Amino acid sequence: MARQSIRPPAVAGTWYAGTPEALARDVDDHLTAVDARPAGTVGAVIAPHAGLVYSGPVAAWAYRAVASERYDVAVLIGPSHFVPFEGVAVDDRAAFATPLGSVRVATGEAEALVDAAGPVLGFDRRPHEREHSLEMQLPFLQRVQPSLPIVPAVMGYQTRETVDALAAALAQAYAGRRVLLVASTDLSHFFAAPTAARLDARVVEHVGRFDPDGLMQELERYPEHERGRYVACGGGPAVAVMRAALALGMTASRVLRRADSGDVSGDRDSVVGYLAAAFGIFSSPGLQPLGEARC
Repeated sequence: MARQSIRPPAVAGTWYAGTPEALARDVDDHLTAVDARPAGTVGAVIAPHAGLVYSGPVAAWAYRAVASERYDVAVLIGPSHFVPFEGVAVDDRAAFATPLGSVRVATGEAEALVDAAGPVLGFDRRPHEREHSLEMQLPFLQRVQPSLPIVPAVMGYQTRETVDALAAALAQAYAGRRVLLVASTDLSHFFAAPTAARLDARVVEHVGRFDPDGLMQELERYPEHERGRYVACGGGPAVAVMRAALALGMTASRVLRRADSGDVSGDRDSVVGYLAAAFGIFSSPGLQPLGEARC
């Protein structure tokens, strides 16, 4: 792996604040507003990746759920919005930067994932250059798990074969490790709020039942170029993470929050849906109250 460079932020100052003080304040405000988390151990989450003002209130529920856990590495998996390609691309740079500093890429853990996946996974920086689906996760990780290294992976065409291969590789590479799996996805795009709620409810149902097969079938009801609009732009990463979570011994899911952009903008005619969910081993149903955020 070539380790000489750092991936610079692509959307700092536009999708989120461009200064460390403002960004830390914004993220901490979202985290502090969360008042509950699953009772037990969280090993995987789904979190959205829109502009921080819109999806941040939902993403915070996923990251507050992992704030008190201990992990060796976080594996971030998101969709490629700009570069079409087959398979999954892992960035080989030394770190990813935000205004809050640099997040180290875990070299050995990245190589282990690529080795486990065979030809489906490879090192490729190109899909990461402009991609926001992973970058939008970093400020939250930097506030709740500031020393945690990452494996940054972007999925191209979200075929069943790619999803299955990635899920199997995640389970093989990280068996016995304290790993946090993060699936980055928004839900339906640009429908009126009632239609978005109906479409998003299908995803929420499969996530709540811990049913990756059902979610994959929902994705496959639509042509690939329509799945992001009707179901979830990161549906493939979500299915892969759910399947890997089951293989790694996680037994339950919790839907933490569902909302849409209209809750912030007031525009109910064209919204984007957001979901936060957690997977792990939980000691009781529902969520337990929280005190102040660890930031």
